[in-house]
Amino acid sequence: MTSQVNQSTITPLARSGYRSDRAADRFMRSVLGISTLDRRSTEGAHRAFRVSLMVSALRCLITYALIPIMVPILSLSGWVATPISIALCVLAVVNGTISMRRFWRSDHRQRWMYTAFIGVVFTILAVALISDLTRLGVIA
Repeated sequence: MTSQVNQSTITPLARSGYRSDRAADRFMRSVLGISTLDRRSTEGAHRAFRVSLMVSALRCLITYALIPIMVPILSLSGWVATPISIALCVLAVVNGTISMRRFWRSDHRQRWMYTAFIGVVFTILAVALISDLTRLGVIA
């Protein structure tokens, strides 16, 4: 018994070599400046993702655990905590962007899930950054 396969149900790689050439995928690649496919960068994407999460975790640990404990002990004011928090926020955003670019450059199968996750992380970091800048008086 032979079965016939309908050619329209087979989804080969798009002409560009990426898994998908949909408008949303093309838009994300253009936003991230991805012009070439590099399947070998998957390992680098996972490594950058881990670094990004570690920086975010370190920022949370310092901002919400270490500084509130150390401020009364060392008589430090908020002007010490806020610049550290801002620097860690910026570092987390940079690492998150690098890891997202690597996920997209490698055409990782979970690139959209990671993009959604990092979008939530960026939102949290933006709120923290706005809060810190308000505390410094940069934003009224």
